[in-house]
Amino acid sequence: MGKANEGTSLSKTESKINFFKRFIYNIIGCLSLLYITINTIILFSPLFILSLIKLIPFIPLQRICTKLIIVIATCWINNNTFLFKNILRVNVNVKGDFNLTMKDWYFVISNHQSWSDIIILQMIFTGKIPLLKFFIKQELIWVPLLGIAWWALDFPFMKRYSPEFIEKNPHLKGKDIEITKKACEKFNLTPVSVMNFVEGTRFTEAKHKRQKSPYKNLLKPKAGGIGFVFTAMGSIINSILNVTIKYPGNDTSFWHFLCGRITEVDFLIERINMTDELIGDYVSDSKYQAEFKKWVNDLWVKKDDVFDKM
Repeated sequence: MGKANEGTSLSKTESKINFFKRFIYNIIGCLSLLYITINTIILFSPLFILSLIKLIPFIPLQRICTKLIIVIATCWINNNTFLFKNILRVNVNVKGDFNLTMKDWYFVISNHQSWSDIIILQMIFTGKIPLLKFFIKQELIWVPLLGIAWWALDFPFMKRYSPEFIEKNPHLKGKDIEITKKACEKFNLTPVSVMNFVEGTRFTEAKHKRQKSPYKNLLKPKAGGIGFVFTAMGSIINSILNVTIKYPGNDTSFWHFLCGRITEVDFLIERINMTDELIGDYVSDSKYQAEFKKWVNDLWVKKDDVFDKM
């Protein structure tokens, strides 16, 4: 009877300790969120003002504004990095090819485990390669505040027409790639890093099962997204940076990341040189499309194996 009471007492004590730990972690998470919010509000104000000035159709002025806006965005990233690296003590174990420069054009591709991936990518690459930029759906330019920020940072806005829409409106065939190419024209003179999560969405067991993915640790890659980018700007890209991200404890919760419960992340970089075979017309050339899909699928087979061994 005494042992039973002792076991019950220990169980209650452990329960109280666990409750206290969760409480502290949640407080840390709220403070982290507050820190990022304040960082965003403070730096968004000058960015917004510069965005309005950038609307003036005077190219030298626009270029000055763009450089200042990139400085602001870099400050925002560095402030967030300070939080995660120095306060929450997130240790990113980086391996692979890290011979990078701010003077080259890069296309960065990665698997997608968590919302934290974006922060990790910014932590590792900011100051090593040009500021990461994502292709954004054209409709998202109307998102309050963020749409202006993306436009000001020269994020390329792309418009995709579905095959069904093209079939009903054949005169618009190829129009989407023309829009994207035009959006990328400004990248010809200034080095840039374009980022793409090839799976198109974050990995979950439910999505993995629903897709019937042939890969053990990854979702199916969407070759069309990369093919579209290569068609639009493949001729100016120097290297592809193939990134594999893994959370050793299999905890990919963004909230846990904010709470400081995730302190280890594995990060592998593989550099792939751009070749003529990787450049083509993904929209109209069926042969190139088939070969490109095979290249992406083969890349994902290797990535799945690498993920297992990390």
